[in-house]
Amino acid sequence: MLKIISKSAEDTYKIGEILGRLLFPGSIVCLTGDLGAGKTAFTQGVGKGLGIKEHITSPTYTIINEYTSGRIPLYHFDVYRLGSSDEMYELGCDEYLYGDGATVLEWADSVDDVIPAERLWITIGRSEKQDEREIIMKASGLVYENLLKEMEKDENISH
Repeated sequence: MLKIISKSAEDTYKIGEILGRLLFPGSIVCLTGDLGAGKTAFTQGVGKGLGIKEHITSPTYTIINEYTSGRIPLYHFDVYRLGSSDEMYELGCDEYLYGDGATVLEWADSVDDVIPAERLWITIGRSEKQDEREIIMKASGLVYENLLKEMEKDENISH
């Protein structure tokens, strides 16, 4: 587990960017946190770390946005509006979760039963200070444990 304190939306973005540089084909990042916690800012940073050139927006109504201009594709899900995990299957989630890109799922807790056991689970929580966030990353699987070890080495991360 890695716990990081983000002091601003810019910090949250930068932490996402650091993670994005480490992601690999087939990687799965699950995001949870309250509305407005910074999940989309984090994902925008991930996109920057992957070299995505397009502006990343939350796919609140489209459920999924695909970005292919980086070193690997980014599949950005926002499953807040889904009624059940069955709807994930209808979207063809296996194609994304087991595909050639990095998948980021906002509101992942609502479709946890669909997501593979090996993944990176990130909870973004508010703190008492208005712009500060506590980002907790939990690895499931050796490849994600190694990824967190690499994140810990980055001098731009305060934990």
